[in-house]
Amino acid sequence: MAAKDGDGWAECSLGHRHWGLHGASGLLLVHHDELGVPHVLMQKRVWWSHHGGTWGLPGGARDSHEDAVTSALREAREEAALGADGLRVQGVYLDDHGGWAFETVIAESAERLAAAPANRESTELRWLALPEIADRRLHPGFAATWGEVQGMLRPETIVLDVANIVGARAEHGWWHDRAGAATRLLEDVAVLRLEHPVLAQWYPKVVAVVEGAARGVSEVPGIQVVAATGSGDDAIVEVVRAARPWERVVVVTADRALRERVGELGAETAGPKWLLSRLSDRR
Repeated sequence: MAAKDGDGWAECSLGHRHWGLHGASGLLLVHHDELGVPHVLMQKRVWWSHHGGTWGLPGGARDSHEDAVTSALREAREEAALGADGLRVQGVYLDDHGGWAFETVIAESAERLAAAPANRESTELRWLALPEIADRRLHPGFAATWGEVQGMLRPETIVLDVANIVGARAEHGWWHDRAGAATRLLEDVAVLRLEHPVLAQWYPKVVAVVEGAARGVSEVPGIQVVAATGSGDDAIVEVVRAARPWERVVVVTADRALRERVGELGAETAGPKWLLSRLSDRR
């Protein structure tokens, strides 16, 4: 297990040659402008490389000890001098060729970061607005998946009505220790791997709204906790209202009136069973 032990050619079950003995990954970095238009950081490959002269993503062979996210961020650092600070990984799209796979790591950036070729593998790096990408001469692998991947660019947030979900979970004696019950719920959610219909790995932002006696909930890594100063429903509505127009927001609650309020703001809703059934499956 060593750095660059993934460099080399591999053949998939379809008989095609691919670079990367252990597969490959790339970073799809997206920034939404003030109008919500996605801009993607694209790389133009140097002429002598495989599919030289085409546009694709910063990426390359994955080492044996790396996962897709680690590999993609490393390649972005090596090829575009990009650091991971300020980036939020949204998910991983898997393009499986049978015995070899390319994993596209989708991450959001709050700004269009400065990027320039950091090695000899590319001649240009440029932020392209979504409508411009199809007009470029694209790397065949990128072109083959772009039609599906481009639908995964908007950020996604799950908002938890913790009081409602804890009540539906109905742990023994939960009403005597609401903060403890809320903490246990969030700890279980933090390690839960949610399934997605398109992405192989999905990392939505999770916001948990707590109220009343549960306001003393312990901090849980990976989850943003909002302590309601008044009504928990009102706090959830404000979280939804603060979302950017292009974000997908899903509120998990069984409260009919709350579902109607957030629905009027464009949010989707799911009942507690949607979440609790996944927690049960993990046990």
